[in-house]
Amino acid sequence: MLIGKKRLGEVASSEITDYQTYLNRRQFLNGAAIVASASILPLSISHAEVEAVPTFKDLVKSQYSTEEQPNTFEEITTYNNFYEFGTNKTSPAQMATNFPDKSKPWRVVIEGECDNPGEFDYDDLIRPFTLEERIYNFRCVEGWSMVIPWVGFPLADLIKRAQPNSRAKFVEFTTLYDPEQMPGQKRAVLDWPYTEGLRMDEAMNPLTILSVGLYGQELLGQNGAPIRLVVPWKYGFKSIKSIVRIRFVETLPVSAWMKAGPREYGFYSNVNPNVDHPRWSQSRERRIGEFLKRKTKLFNGYGEQVAHLYTDMDLTKNF
Repeated sequence: MLIGKKRLGEVASSEITDYQTYLNRRQFLNGAAIVASASILPLSISHAEVEAVPTFKDLVKSQYSTEEQPNTFEEITTYNNFYEFGTNKTSPAQMATNFPDKSKPWRVVIEGECDNPGEFDYDDLIRPFTLEERIYNFRCVEGWSMVIPWVGFPLADLIKRAQPNSRAKFVEFTTLYDPEQMPGQKRAVLDWPYTEGLRMDEAMNPLTILSVGLYGQELLGQNGAPIRLVVPWKYGFKSIKSIVRIRFVETLPVSAWMKAGPREYGFYSNVNPNVDHPRWSQSRERRIGEFLKRKTKLFNGYGEQVAHLYTDMDLTKNF
């Protein structure tokens, strides 16, 4: 008897939680939690735990923020894609409660085609930059979206300090590889560690930020602590989480999802309602917390700021 094997990156549909199933499961589990033991992993974050998260002071309000109503803190922190902690939408919030390990200093390596490379402690990395609050619409390739009030700083500011040379055409990012902290990496769902990349002009665009928090507080593990990329006109998987390496390169980086499914996930991954994923339409999306779907906007609604980057490109081929 032949036993079929899943291709790298192919996740069974039973492992991907749609939003209505998620809500039904939460209603059941939240009711059960009233009589459950306190030793059971929490499904959501208690009020006390939220208060314990350090708060950023003197945030600058960004001119690039949307005027849309943000999703709630609970929605943003309990419904997540972070395969390093499991492919189910609820797994990251349950499995990343102690991530990152505070006993291990977080360091980010900056290297490649630049004149000012180095290895930096997290605090030293972000200290020179002014932190802003930016409310961005964040679109997932699976047909759902959120509006998130990120805390971060322009990636361009960091790039200028790294001083890339003339050979630097792309920026490659790498997530931490630590299966003991990130148990999802023990499964060959993707070719770990997770990698992503941007063209240099995309990385320098003022919309692109490195985020270190949301709702004025430090990022939680399930949202990509302690530092992640946010590229609001692209699908969410481009916004790589828990970054440990930033490398300036001359040739186009091959990202984790490009390796896993090149027919489904291209390098650019711009939000484009006219290009369907092979297994579903991208023309409409469901905002988490809403019942009805809405039309998906080209470039996620940020066309005024980014359309010029792709003037001479066929975005149905360069997807």
